[in-house]
Amino acid sequence: MSEFVITCCSTCDLSKEHIQKLGVDFGTYHYIIDGVDHIDDLYQSVTPKQFYGAIDAGALPTTSQVTPEELIGVIEPHLKEGRDVLHIEFSSGLSGGYASALAAQKILAEKYPERKLYVVDSLAASSGYGLLVDKAVELKNGGMGIDELRDWLEENKLRLRHWFFSTNLQHFRRGGRISGASAAIGTLLGVCPVMDVNSEGKLIVRKKAMGKKKAIREMFSIMCAQAQGGSDYSEKVFMSTSMAYDDAKAIAALAEASFPKMNGKVEINDIGTVIGSHTGPGTVALFFFSSDKRGI
Repeated sequence: MSEFVITCCSTCDLSKEHIQKLGVDFGTYHYIIDGVDHIDDLYQSVTPKQFYGAIDAGALPTTSQVTPEELIGVIEPHLKEGRDVLHIEFSSGLSGGYASALAAQKILAEKYPERKLYVVDSLAASSGYGLLVDKAVELKNGGMGIDELRDWLEENKLRLRHWFFSTNLQHFRRGGRISGASAAIGTLLGVCPVMDVNSEGKLIVRKKAMGKKKAIREMFSIMCAQAQGGSDYSEKVFMSTSMAYDDAKAIAALAEASFPKMNGKVEINDIGTVIGSHTGPGTVALFFFSSDKRGI
């Protein structure tokens, strides 16, 4: 069995230390503020407080996807050294990065026909995408080969659940996730939309909670209903947040108390600069595995 590596992109919203521990190389998406292009480097060149502080001060960042050339720069060294590559990409329902990955795959397949290069559309976002990458590395380290792992990811990626809520609706309005009228009324009434990522990898509003305390209870209730194995859930749980640490910790505490067989403590990450450009501050996201697959 040939040696292989796993690669991904910065929109997995894991810490640089976590990525290094996994032994995974990653391509970088970009964000633009005041006409200046920055790479999404997992908060190595800016802190979350600085980034979201700029948004609070009026900055309106835009984003751009990873390019085929950037992915070739990440993947090709491994192929050149005789390793196969399994690349897991950010959801095609939220970005064109998957198309960039397929373009890179086509170029590299012609250059290295003896090597395997697989691209998997994660249909996942933020630290949910990160949880899928983390699971892939766990299975690889357990002895799963590249073909079997590619098949496992395709079969199981929709069992990865994403649930979000936000106390700041204006950035979701800018991204077209909710209408301007809904954002204005929701802000006035203190509505926190509870959202998930559907089977097409798109962000969908599912419920509307009156205030963040109810949103927290709603997300925890959803996890109790959907978690694989119920109270015997034994996989990892990741979260990500854009400067709403207390809210994230409240959900993490509920999960840790209710799922004693969980694989470790809940890991809370910062929502990265690219996804954070669209969510703004005040978002909390919860990620776990379920027995059932996501629907539309």
